[in-house]
Amino acid sequence: MMATGNLLISYYGDDFTGSTDVMEALASNGVPTALFLGIPDAVLLERFSQCRAIGIAGTSRSETPEWMQQHLVPALRWLKGLKAQICHYKVCSTFDSSPRIGNIGKAIEIGRELFSQSSVPVVVGAPQLKRYTAFGHLFAAYQGRVYRIDRHPVMSRHPVTPMDEADLALHLGKQTSLPVSLVDLVTLAATDADDRVDEHAATAGIMLIDVDSAETQAAAGTQLWRRAAKDGSFVAGSSGVEYALLNAWRREGLIGECPDFALPGKVERLAVVSGSVSPTTERQIRHAMTDGFDGIDLDPLALTGESADRAIEDAVNAGIGRLKTGRSVILHTALGPSADRGSAIDRVPDARHRLGQALGIILRRLVEGEKLSRAVIAGGDTSSHALKELRVEALTTLLPLPQTPGSPLCVAHGSYAPTNGLQIALKGGQVGTDGYFPQIRDGRSA
Repeated sequence: MMATGNLLISYYGDDFTGSTDVMEALASNGVPTALFLGIPDAVLLERFSQCRAIGIAGTSRSETPEWMQQHLVPALRWLKGLKAQICHYKVCSTFDSSPRIGNIGKAIEIGRELFSQSSVPVVVGAPQLKRYTAFGHLFAAYQGRVYRIDRHPVMSRHPVTPMDEADLALHLGKQTSLPVSLVDLVTLAATDADDRVDEHAATAGIMLIDVDSAETQAAAGTQLWRRAAKDGSFVAGSSGVEYALLNAWRREGLIGECPDFALPGKVERLAVVSGSVSPTTERQIRHAMTDGFDGIDLDPLALTGESADRAIEDAVNAGIGRLKTGRSVILHTALGPSADRGSAIDRVPDARHRLGQALGIILRRLVEGEKLSRAVIAGGDTSSHALKELRVEALTTLLPLPQTPGSPLCVAHGSYAPTNGLQIALKGGQVGTDGYFPQIRDGRSA
């Protein structure tokens, strides 16, 4: 195992797009970060010995509590062995989860026990992502407006884990029996905030910390860093955890200035696979089709049914045909919520996982066949299962996207030659401007 004394943070991301979100936040602020797609062997880990943050990209957002008990325990145990000063279970900033799928309460229970700690701090608000928590309620922006999460036009209607409760304590109460306490905005601003936070930690199994602004984010970072030294290093929440901690680290001189990232430049052709049903992704696909991209409609039921091999082969042939004309291509299973076939997909056991895998196989075949150097996977759950089919073992940040944080252009690392060095972006359904796909093709930061 690598020398671990220099590690500021380790983390497990509950999906792949969220994992790259954390990597981008850290790397763009001067914390070299490596993200692995599983527990790496010693040789692979040593390749990234200069890093001060280590992550594992997981799939627990789309898994059951039983799966978490089997797979999350060894992953968190390995991360604990790195002896970073903070270990973070990273969840989506929209906190979408349920008792049976992506149970955040169960994940916190596992980490709390492994790290032998009485209270687990949780930070969800991340103003950089236009996510805010105030008095325990979660708010998120969409199309220039901020909505309470249970009234959000997209997340309140998520096809798998719709957010029908904005009060995060009540939401967690459906997933765990641990007592939940709230460090609200008033407490954070109090002159005796440290004492008040310690009182909350003494009685709560889960301690939610509000963040609604740069000021409260800095205050939350102070409390996370202070409590880690006092009670234990395990925390949970969105990439708001990292954004909060960066304040504390910079104040203590643990990190330096933000680095400059060179623009990678334009590629002639880009391949995208999308399993997202988000209206954000729909707009991005439609925009791209006016700017050098061809769209190819895929049938998700065919890709998960008995004729899946034939459907994959047909998709690959169609994609290669378009690429050979010099066009970029987007192969998508839906164009927005109106095209969502989720109810039919859910009637087939394990179909969502197999759909992501099928899209990953298609993308790998396109990269191999046309020797592509850049690609995109759209959809958080899709990315988690598709990227594994590219035979990628680790990711690092190539180009942060400060205008749309959470969807950086990355470099893939591994022993499989066709995808070692591949430049790839993993885009969550709600992330990015309308011009996201041409932006990635052109290698622009804005």
